[in-house]
Amino acid sequence: KGCIGRTPQAKEFKMSQGRWPIKSAKILLDLLRNAESNAEFKNLDTENLTITHIQVSEAQQGRRRTYRAHGRINAYMNCPCHVEMILEEKEEAVEKPEEEVKAKKFTKKQLAKRRLRVGGGQ
Repeated sequence: KGCIGRTPQAKEFKMSQGRWPIKSAKILLDLLRNAESNAEFKNLDTENLTITHIQVSEAQQGRRRTYRAHGRINAYMNCPCHVEMILEEKEEAVEKPEEEVKAKKFTKKQLAKRRLRVGGGQ
């Protein structure tokens, strides 16, 4: 009880033990659904949204206590977290118009050096 079970599906990742984090996956899916509805409210295109940043950090632990037999008390704590997610609308690629090639300007000194190189380097 309480240990990570061994499963053949974990061999794909060169491990013998594996988990299926259903609870945390549901929370992230709810967050994405919430972000989508926020984007609709702000008149953004929900089909073009991409996740640009996601970060999970520890929050302050909740401390409670549980009462045990023979008058003892044990800690009963939970480990919450802060989830930070930033979605941005993917910009459509716009082709840059071709610019005309301008002739390069040279100084008198640069032109003189070129003439020497072409002239045979005497």
